[in-house]
Amino acid sequence: MRKSIATVSVSGTLTEKLAAIATAGFDGVEIFDNDLLTCPLPPERIREQAADLGLSIDLYQPFRDFEAVPADLLARNLRRAERKFEVMERLGADLLLVCSNVSPHAIGDDELAAAQLRMLAERAAQHGVRIAYEALAWGRHVDEYLHAWRIVRMADHPSLGVCLDSFHILSRGSDPIGIEAIPGEKIFFLQLADAPLLAMDVLQWSRHYRCFPGQGGFDVAGLVGHVLNAGYAGPLSLEVFNDHFRQADTGRTARDGMRSLIALEASLGGGAHPAIPTGFAFAELADTGALGEVLGALGFARTGTHPTKPVELWEQGGARLLLNATGTTPALVAIGLDSPDPAGAVKHAESLLSPVLPRERAPEEAPLDAVAAPDGTEIFFSHSAWLSDFAPDRRIPGEVTGIDHVALTQPWHHFDEAALFYRSVLGLRPQESLELPDPYGLLRSKAMSAPDGVVRMVLNIAQVGGGDVPWQHVALACDDIMAVARRLREEHPDLLLPVPANYYDDLEARHEVDPELRRLGVLYDRDEQGGEFLHLYTVTVGRVFFELVQRIGGYEGYGAVNAPIRLAVQHARSN
Repeated sequence: MRKSIATVSVSGTLTEKLAAIATAGFDGVEIFDNDLLTCPLPPERIREQAADLGLSIDLYQPFRDFEAVPADLLARNLRRAERKFEVMERLGADLLLVCSNVSPHAIGDDELAAAQLRMLAERAAQHGVRIAYEALAWGRHVDEYLHAWRIVRMADHPSLGVCLDSFHILSRGSDPIGIEAIPGEKIFFLQLADAPLLAMDVLQWSRHYRCFPGQGGFDVAGLVGHVLNAGYAGPLSLEVFNDHFRQADTGRTARDGMRSLIALEASLGGGAHPAIPTGFAFAELADTGALGEVLGALGFARTGTHPTKPVELWEQGGARLLLNATGTTPALVAIGLDSPDPAGAVKHAESLLSPVLPRERAPEEAPLDAVAAPDGTEIFFSHSAWLSDFAPDRRIPGEVTGIDHVALTQPWHHFDEAALFYRSVLGLRPQESLELPDPYGLLRSKAMSAPDGVVRMVLNIAQVGGGDVPWQHVALACDDIMAVARRLREEHPDLLLPVPANYYDDLEARHEVDPELRRLGVLYDRDEQGGEFLHLYTVTVGRVFFELVQRIGGYEGYGAVNAPIRLAVQHARSN
């Protein structure tokens, strides 16, 4: 399907927006009125620039507060409309978005609204323009899409149809099945936006928190399915109002929007689906010489070295960690994922505009391709052949059984982009976004996992004092965390993050727990089904720390209730 985007969805001047939108691969654009008003170029020049970039101008918007008004206001509104039609002729746009009236002067009379919209459509047709009438979720009298359709049907003019907007429909909880009752030729335009599920005024929700499909909690794909079933043949167009997008890099946001539409189309049966990873192959850490001692204390052993790169393989149980000596500070730089089809996984990621990273390898080395995640983390798709590069001497049994999950801190303006990347490229399912207290701000966190839970990732944003806290960690699974904690307390007491006694006073008031948790510094959580989670943390080295975890009774969470404890102690130790 053709793909379009509203200029309001990205930052920059109108000319910058058009260039970025074209570079991202869009076919068309919705010109937002304010973008044109603030542009020094005349409409004719904007029309030429769009054409030179290969963009059609699919919609001009918005035209507000027109219908169902007293006669004196109608005369003024028709005069306004005539001026807009003239501008649209110069711009080369033939479809005008008319929003349902929010003015206190609007009259709750459907017949009056239909008559005046018919009058508008008649005037528009004389200029070669059509009218797409949209029900705003906060419209004064018309706030529901089927109500808008009834008025359009009553007006009965060939130049008048409806515009359907996923936010306005889904934010009100309206059932989109009714869309299939609208003839496809009367659906003049389709605008798409997702949003996190928030309990707030719908106008503020719309103006500040919209996001691209796949980044929020709405079933946008389901709505689009109903629109297509109705016979709609126009473009899929993004209209997103978002404070972060207005400040982010124009090209990057446009590219992320295109990724969302490619993934949406794939979910509707129009493209390839991700090859969901079957496990963690490895986590790669940049090292300056300090992490080997930490891994040794945790029970890992160095089992191999790469023949051409300064990379060591460390193993314990089913967990494999790579230490890369090229870094300037310890950090989690790459994640290897077991894939049933590594080449297909890379091809799928590339189809979703993820950059494939160049790799230098000797002829005898195993092929290992990677793509870049939004924060720069390298994501490898692999099978066991990569282990032959390290010629490991032996498999190291131990207390750790594998990698439970990895946690990556995202720059604040890339958080939604990262969530869409892991959802569309890897097929991970997002869980509810959480906001957790940090001593100097808030930690926003979203967990994502494969359907079978074998691959889990946690995306975090921690904004403190105007900056991002860069901590990352690898969580290691074990079957008996109490035994691990006893050994570490005895052999390496300075390795573990201390836990305040006040935490255990509160824990023991809420749950009946083993008193040894306090002595060993093990944290605890329990879910509503009775599943239990025991975990402890190491101190931070550079940007990295490790978590040891034990899941009991089907627990699927991440101990988020304990994150404020960890953050407070980490801040205290770093000050």
